[in-house]
Amino acid sequence: MAPPTPTQCLPFGPAAIETAAALILAGAPVAVPTETVYGLAADATRGEAVARIYEAKGRPSFNPLIVHVPDLGAAEALGVFDQGARALAAAFWPGPLTLVVPRREGAPVASLATAGLPTIALRVPAHRAMRALLAATGRPLAAPSANASGRISPTRAAHVLASLDGRIPLVLDDGPTPAGLESTIVLTGAAPRLLRPGPIEAAAIEAVLGSPLAAAGDAIVAPGQLASHYAPGKPLRLNAREAAPHEWLIGFGAVVGDDTLSASGDLAKAAARLFDCLHRADASAYARIAVAPVPTEGLGAAINDRLARAAH
Repeated sequence: MAPPTPTQCLPFGPAAIETAAALILAGAPVAVPTETVYGLAADATRGEAVARIYEAKGRPSFNPLIVHVPDLGAAEALGVFDQGARALAAAFWPGPLTLVVPRREGAPVASLATAGLPTIALRVPAHRAMRALLAATGRPLAAPSANASGRISPTRAAHVLASLDGRIPLVLDDGPTPAGLESTIVLTGAAPRLLRPGPIEAAAIEAVLGSPLAAAGDAIVAPGQLASHYAPGKPLRLNAREAAPHEWLIGFGAVVGDDTLSASGDLAKAAARLFDCLHRADASAYARIAVAPVPTEGLGAAINDRLARAAH
C-alpha cells in the first residue's frame, strides 16, 4: 500500500482560497479556521463530500453537522426561522452561535449532513478565511472540528496536521483561532434550549429572547451531543442477503434489493445514501425493512453503527 500523501498547508490568501475552493467543489474536505476552532469543510449539498469528512475524522457515527452559510438569507433558504431565531441571528451573526431550526422542505443539503433529522444546525461565521471560502465556493459548507475523532479540538493549523496529516489534502493556515472554543448551540422554537455552551453565554441569549432557556433535555438534535438515533417506524433486520415476505430490502454490492446503498460496493456512496434509503423504506408499503451486509472497515464502521442503532 502506498503511503498517504502529506497534507498541504497554505497561508491564507487569494491563491490558497482558490486552491481550497477547487478541492471542495471536487468533493474533498479542507481544513479552514473559523473564529471558534479549525473546521473540516466540505460541500454540504453532496452526500459523498460529507461522507469524506467522516472518513477523514474516523468519526464513529453519523452525528448532525453544523452547516455554515454566508448570511441570514442563505440560512433561511435551508431552514425555517421563527421570530426568536431571527432575533438571535440579528444579535449574534456573523459569530459563534449555531441555531438549530426546522429544515426547510426541499433544502439542497445532503441528508448525511443532518443525520436524517428534520432539523438543521446553521451558523454564519465571522472569520475571514471561512467567509472567503463560502464566497469562493458558493455552497453551504458542513464543517465539524478538523481533528481525528476523540482528539482535542484544533485551534492552530499545527493541531490539524497532528491528527489529520495525510488524511485530507489541504489546511488553510490563518493563525490561531480567536475564540478557541466550539460555538454555542441553541435549539429554537416555542421553548428554546441551550444544547451546547460556548463563546456566547446563556445570559446574553436569554436577554435577546426575553425569557430563560429551557433545560437541554435528552433529545439529540445537534452536534456536540451523543450520537443521534434515527430509527424507522418499522422493524429493521440487518445482514440480510434476500428479502423475507413483506420486507423492503436495501441492497449493497452484490445484494440487489428494492433500493441500494451502492451497487458497486462504494462505502462513500453508501454513507451518502444511507438516510435517504431508510426514509424511502419507511415510506414504502412494506411492513418491514431489511438491509444487506455492509463491511465494517472504514466508513462501513459508521454505517453499521447507525444501522445497529436504527434496528433497536
